Amino acid sequence: MDKNNNQRWTILGQDPEVLLAALANILSWFVVTFCPRFLPYLLPTSPEEDQGDDATSIDETRTRCISIGRPGGMEQLRLVTLKEDICTIGYNVKHVSPAPYTPADGFVLPEDCVVVKNLAFSVNYADCTIRWGLYESAKKFVGYPIVPGFDVAGTVERVPANNSNFSVGDRVFGCTLFGAYSNRVVIPTIQLRKIPDCIDSFSKAASFPAVSLTALYALHLAGYFPGGVDEGGSRHKFKNKSILIHSAAGGVGSFLVQMSKILRLGPIVGVVGRSSKVDEAYRLGCDVVIDKSSEDLWSAAFKACPGGFNTIMDANGVSTLKESYNALAPSGRLIVFGFHSNLPLGQAMLNPLEWIRMARKQAIMPKFDAM
Repeated sequence: MDKNNNQRWTILGQDPEVLLAALANILSWFVVTFCPRFLPYLLPTSPEEDQGDDATSIDETRTRCISIGRPGGMEQLRLVTLKEDICTIGYNVKHVSPAPYTPADGFVLPEDCVVVKNLAFSVNYADCTIRWGLYESAKKFVGYPIVPGFDVAGTVERVPANNSNFSVGDRVFGCTLFGAYSNRVVIPTIQLRKIPDCIDSFSKAASFPAVSLTALYALHLAGYFPGGVDEGGSRHKFKNKSILIHSAAGGVGSFLVQMSKILRLGPIVGVVGRSSKVDEAYRLGCDVVIDKSSEDLWSAAFKACPGGFNTIMDANGVSTLKESYNALAPSGRLIVFGFHSNLPLGQAMLNPLEWIRMARKQAIMPKFDAM
């Protein structure tokens, strides 16, 4: 065991919390696979849940949500009905209650919040890592139980007396810092916007807040947003405004392409993993699209921008991170917005072999020294 400069202990180079999550997942896998009759003992409940006979009935006045009681597989996703007058809540609304639920004895809605009757939420890959116990801010700010989810879209159900931003019945969409897998959420008004008329469904409205804000923040880290030099976009002064975007037709990547176009970056080089995504990447605004399933990614990248890229947005992790770093121009920036090649895809639960694979990939992650 050793201690790093941030005073965080590691065991064999791994964060102890990651090892605990691995053990919890392996225990769930073992029970589900070999002795499923013991599964109820691995599904903890909370005092806010209604355990009565009417808990399974559909009552529009009661909050129903997806709760995760401990790290594990899909079996940890439980549809629960909360007791009367309890809603889910994000972790940044501590002046009302700690996440994930409002107090059982009722609460006073503060002036900066509303209650949203949530009619749609999105499912992001981050939600899977929350369930596995690998999402750091979920562990740090909420713990277990936790109601996952960030994106919401619905109608305003309750407003405080002095609120002038929204009225009951307004169609709204936005983000909550966890708690979106619910039909009733307390959300600060600063995190909500009215749904414009051009968006014709709640599901569409709930599909893009988290990914678009992730893209916007990535461009901020790259030095391009806010837009002008005087507004903080310090890197607009460079002549080289080239940008390479991995997963350019994905959720975050598609917004990175469109926002880069608005910010007049270019050439915008998008990378996709299948030929079926090439046309979509061009439609979004890419100047060059590299289909890495049919051509060498880095040969095509240097052909598109021989001097290197001023910005590279990487969502892959171990599979491309080293090469992305090497493809930067002098003073270029590598922005990491995901590690999906480090993590399994399409797995309902993680067996011991998957954890060994993840540990191996983590061990070979490149380390950079800009000097």
